[in-house]
Amino acid sequence: MTARGIDAQRAPIALDGRALGRRGVRTRRRMLDATAELLETHGVRDLRVVDIARAVGASPATFYQYFHDVEEAVLALSEEVGAEIGPLAGLLDGSWAGADRRRAVRELVEGFLDHWDRHRAVLRTRNLAAQEGDPRFRDVRHQALHPFLVAFAALVSDGQAAGRGAPELSPVATGSALVALLERMAAFHRDLEPMGVSRGDLVETTARIIHQTVVGV
Repeated sequence: MTARGIDAQRAPIALDGRALGRRGVRTRRRMLDATAELLETHGVRDLRVVDIARAVGASPATFYQYFHDVEEAVLALSEEVGAEIGPLAGLLDGSWAGADRRRAVRELVEGFLDHWDRHRAVLRTRNLAAQEGDPRFRDVRHQALHPFLVAFAALVSDGQAAGRGAPELSPVATGSALVALLERMAAFHRDLEPMGVSRGDLVETTARIIHQTVVGV
């Protein structure tokens, strides 16, 4: 589901509690889109309400009908973007016993890279705010990535029960490490290109690390 689809499905309301009409929903959407675009060149602390309002040809007073401040708009974007990646967790469903799941893992890695390429500014801002201790952004990041951690942990645990994989591994710690690997490589894959690492190289390497960790071979 696209960010716009999520936004419409939630039937957003104004800060005074009024249900938004069609025009209000469009205006709020334009505010969010402008915020996402401006984050490409502005840090969240440098981005001003007047900048967002000016980008959509509205007044700051209009912005404040929908959001208390810039951070709240970025938080709404972070929620939308986080929900968008959820379906990728389905690639980890099911038992891996006796199955070659390398294609599914490659699709997972590609999906994370595509996700970051589409929403880099919002995701970067979300993660920075989370790392700086903002509980709102930490919770949003957790909600987006937790399904992947749970799925990886279950696969490692199942593999250990079947005699595959190192018994010393903590399933939860392993799941957390694999999620961190996915997100880190997706976030910084462009930085590796000048070092001669192609996108294909990165996808294959990351997928093999994940696959070997889960299946134990």
